[in-house]
Formats: sequence, C-alpha cells, structure tokens
Amino acid sequence: MFLRREKPSKLRRIADFFWPSIGFKRSTRYIGYRLARLPGTPYSLAAGFAFGAAVSFTPFVGLHFVLSGLLAWIFRANILASAIGTVVGNPWTFPFIWTATYNLGHWMLIRDGQNESAFTASTMDTFFHNLMMDGWQSVTDVFSNVIFPMLVGSMPLFVVVWIIFFYPLNILIRKFHLKRAEALLAASYRNDSQQKTDDTPKGENEGMK
Repeated sequence: MFLRREKPSKLRRIADFFWPSIGFKRSTRYIGYRLARLPGTPYSLAAGFAFGAAVSFTPFVGLHFVLSGLLAWIFRANILASAIGTVVGNPWTFPFIWTATYNLGHWMLIRDGQNESAFTASTMDTFFHNLMMDGWQSVTDVFSNVIFPMLVGSMPLFVVVWIIFFYPLNILIRKFHLKRAEALLAASYRNDSQQKTDDTPKGENEGMK
C-alpha cells in the first residue's frame, strides 16, 4: 500500500543516495525516525550510526562491521545502529570515498608529484587479494603508496562524518522519544479514565443524574 507505483530506476536510486530527491533534511529525519524505533538512548543510537558511517571512510574494507561495533562498544553506543551506519560505504560510494581519502592523504603527507602507484577503483581488491594469497611482502609497495595515504586521509574525514551524522540524528531521535513518551502517557491517562468510568456502579451513575 505504501510502495511506489513505479519503481525508481537504478540511476535514480544512485542519484538519491548522493542528493536525495526528498531533500537532505527530510532524508536525515527519515533515518532518525527509523533509528529511534530501535531500543536505546538517543546518544547510543545516534553515536552508533555515526561510528558506522565514519568507519566507512577508512580503507579497512571487510572490517567495517567489526571496527564500528568495537567503537560502539567502547563508547557505549548501539552496536546494531553502528552496523546500519556502515551502509554509507557501499559499491556506489566507495570510489568517491577512496578517491577523496587518497588525495587528501597525499596532500597531508606532502607527497604531490611523488606517487609511484596510481589509484584506481580496483586497487583495493588487488591489495586484499594479494595480501591473502601471497602475504605481506607482495603488498608493501601498495600499502606505502596507496593504503597508508588513504588511512591518513580518512582520519580527519572520520571526525567530520561522525559529527555530521551524530548531532542531527541525536536531536531527531530525542524529539521522537519525547513525543512517543507523551503519546504513551496520554494513552495511559485515557485508559485510566475509561477504566474508572467502567468501574463506577450503575446505581451511582443513575443517582448522579
């Protein structure tokens, strides 16, 4: 009943991820309401999602769930929310994330013009494949020229992304919890009033008339 009559195209879904057609404000509000339905405090839910999103900017592909869960546990955030937050890093966004962290890392390390390895979207796959198959010695050059700059570049982006997600979500979830508590209190009051009316003896009601 609530599904769209026409499913959006793949291109439209990709565009919506980077620039939501409903707007960033409404998109953030939607995420906040979805998170608010999970058990936990506003801080734990917002912080958990923010850790998941921020970890997605690190080059440790395949370990994002583990790292975000570990950070969530250390900072007493919601681990499930941190797992959900890792969806920020996905096949659509990784090329942009990796390019940004790579270029920022080289700039921070003052390595402009000294790159021996060009970064491409397949660099990460090659790195982890060679590491698993041939060991550390086969990837030392790639790590030095690609992975390490990406790691350095991901650090400031980690902080920025965490802040961008945490504060708006924390406010939205807090408001949602307050409204839900008020609604439950109002419903409880109505039930109590109805119960008292039902429990009143019939004779008393007639006498009052």
